[in-house]
Amino acid sequence: MKKLLNGSALLPVLSFALAMLIGGLLIAFSDAKVLALRSEPWEMIKAGAATAWNAYVALFEGAFYDPNLARQGGGQGFYPISETLVVAAPLILAGLSVALAFRAGLFNIGAQGQFIFGAIGASYIGFTYELPPILHITVAMLFGVFIAGIYGGIVGLLKAKTGAHEVIVTIMLNYVASYLLLWLLKTEAFLREGRNDPIAPDILESARLPKILGSEFRISVAILISLLVAWLIAFLLNKTTLGFRFRAVGANAAAARTAGMSVAFVTTSVMIVAGALAGLGGALNVLGGEYALTVGIAGSFGFDAITVALLGRAKPLGVVLSAFLFASLRVGGQMMQAKTDTPLDLVLVIQALIILFIAAPALVKAIFRLKNISASTGMAAKGWNG
Repeated sequence: MKKLLNGSALLPVLSFALAMLIGGLLIAFSDAKVLALRSEPWEMIKAGAATAWNAYVALFEGAFYDPNLARQGGGQGFYPISETLVVAAPLILAGLSVALAFRAGLFNIGAQGQFIFGAIGASYIGFTYELPPILHITVAMLFGVFIAGIYGGIVGLLKAKTGAHEVIVTIMLNYVASYLLLWLLKTEAFLREGRNDPIAPDILESARLPKILGSEFRISVAILISLLVAWLIAFLLNKTTLGFRFRAVGANAAAARTAGMSVAFVTTSVMIVAGALAGLGGALNVLGGEYALTVGIAGSFGFDAITVALLGRAKPLGVVLSAFLFASLRVGGQMMQAKTDTPLDLVLVIQALIILFIAAPALVKAIFRLKNISASTGMAAKGWNG
């Protein structure tokens, strides 16, 4: 218990628990049948608890295991968790992009734009060129990673050379990427033949990532690639000189400069790597799930990545776990809405509450009457206030 109370996992766990509790209350009191029992308080409480319970059961079934689908045989009951992993793969990489920048003392709010650039590059190679399968996948991913890394590096270079604030620059570059995508999908090079709506041609079969569980499931090797990259980032941060420089500059840029480190080099390098990570997420989303570039290809991956990085304490393992959690909320929320008529927007409310509680460790401390939630356990305590 002491380790739990003093550990870095305490704040995310308590934040998630509080968010789910408040979310359950909102689900209960948004039900007209529950409100109709307000003249009978005890019955109202029981009905509200049942409503919230049924909603969360539907959420679980939609994200992990559906007993109704299981009756069809062939492992169909596990279809929901396969969809959760499909969503988790690009979210892990986008989360790592934001988390790596956090560790270097930077705020990469531009994962959305970098994600879009990665998707553009992978899609173009995927539908334009005919190459052998493994080579085609590799070239498509590397091209997406390359242009996204350059796009992220622009931010680092501007920060290092001009002092431009990375938050402002990355937010503006998100708009640039979004409108560039919209324009590209109206050009002959990207517009699908015979279509007027903004959608690119499907990528060729040779560029599609192999599926792990057969054609009935969408899950591909994208999830394995994202887990491998998470391990590589952990190795980079903890076992390499470059990773040490990233962490040193993030901890105290002035001290790192005094020790002979080039803060400008670190700032530019970390944003290149961060952009490449988000770009890889975009590439995997196209090559391993969507198969065609659209205006909404990035969805909210880049913005959800900020929450994932915060909840994961900016650590690779934490990012993997929190990405899986948020993917399950996104996928399961659709089933929750279909089965219980619970608005999907309440899932977004739960996500926002998680951010709120993580950003306010003093509030969590007061609610649970804890003596210690150290500043080091909260990314907000160190970063957002900085």
